[in-house]
Amino acid sequence: MNFGDLLPQLPQGRSLVEVNQSTELRSRVQALQPELIAFRRDLHMHPELGRHEFRTTALIKERLEQAGLAPRVLPGGTGLLCDIVPEGLPADRGLMGFRADIDALPIDDAKPATVPYRSTVPGRAHACGHDLHTSIVLGTGIVLAEAARSGALRRPVRLIFQPAEEVMPGGALDVVKCGGAEGLERIFAVHCDPKVEVGKVGLKVGAITSACDRLVVSLDGPGGHTARPHLTTDLVTAVARTAAELPAALARRMDVRWGVSLVWGRIASGSAANVIPQHAELEGTVRCLELAGWREAPGAIDELVGQIAETHRAKWVLDYHRGVPPVVNEEESIGMIESVMTERFGKDSVEGTEQSLGGEDFSWYLQDVPGALARLGVRSPDEQGTRDLHQGTFDADERAIGVGAELFASLALG
Repeated sequence: MNFGDLLPQLPQGRSLVEVNQSTELRSRVQALQPELIAFRRDLHMHPELGRHEFRTTALIKERLEQAGLAPRVLPGGTGLLCDIVPEGLPADRGLMGFRADIDALPIDDAKPATVPYRSTVPGRAHACGHDLHTSIVLGTGIVLAEAARSGALRRPVRLIFQPAEEVMPGGALDVVKCGGAEGLERIFAVHCDPKVEVGKVGLKVGAITSACDRLVVSLDGPGGHTARPHLTTDLVTAVARTAAELPAALARRMDVRWGVSLVWGRIASGSAANVIPQHAELEGTVRCLELAGWREAPGAIDELVGQIAETHRAKWVLDYHRGVPPVVNEEESIGMIESVMTERFGKDSVEGTEQSLGGEDFSWYLQDVPGALARLGVRSPDEQGTRDLHQGTFDADERAIGVGAELFASLALG
């Protein structure tokens, strides 16, 4: 099957000009599909980690320049911005932004060796679909560059190819810091979802992801002999009590509707059975469903760590790293996506979706700019089981690239 198999007939009851423009857009996206799939596969074979996406950035820049555009590489040397501004527009007309994340994950590609585009870099893989996101926004840019030259594009657009989405607190802040969000009137993004069938998107008004922070609790004491714990700080007990009691205490401190969850991923202390250690560490993540919980959590955790540590006479340090707030989708922006998808792909192309506990740094753009993130279907209809994100076996039905590019281009041209 190819991209055309997903497409219903465009709806009737519209002007001849509108129908012609819609048909031309669809034909152009279909014509670009082989190139975009090849581009995605090249990125998939050569994954790069956050803020090291030099090859990826160079490839995007080269193709945008071939399309007659003038991309600007971010100050860090990876990631880029590219504005498409048709002639004759008012100087104060707000930009519509489309964001793609370009980095890979530090895991091995576990797809069979028979897959020709599997990663060629050990310990690196595009296991989250960022290569598809990049190809979608690239295709959008190529189509809109042509539309600007023909006079069909009547609003300015900014393409954002963002580095380091997988790095906390995320490359979105790099973009914001260098002015990449200035002038934006609205911004859109998609994220691959292996639970949603290709040709569809999952939409949700309000929070669609969760806040995610990282913390390290360090406990210290003088150390000593396990025969005399009363003469020193029993640090292993102190760290064990902190690990067990802090999540429970935090749950009672926070409003349950905020969905605040603290889960530990690492605990370390000691080197011998008869020696009370001098240092212990706990490391974990805090996830919050609501912005209010995200704002309250650091102060509450700081206070509770102090209470537990002092009970055991341990010195303590809390190293709290802000990650990302929740992605909160604006209702009007979701309505725009739903309208385009329904019009171009049929009423069954849109489905509801649930809030995820995963973090996504697209949320930083939405602190000041209205917009929305949609879950893009990448599961083939005949696929058995469901691949998950952040697994080495992750792959996608590449027809999703055409769906995403037509969605974004339609939003800009609408």
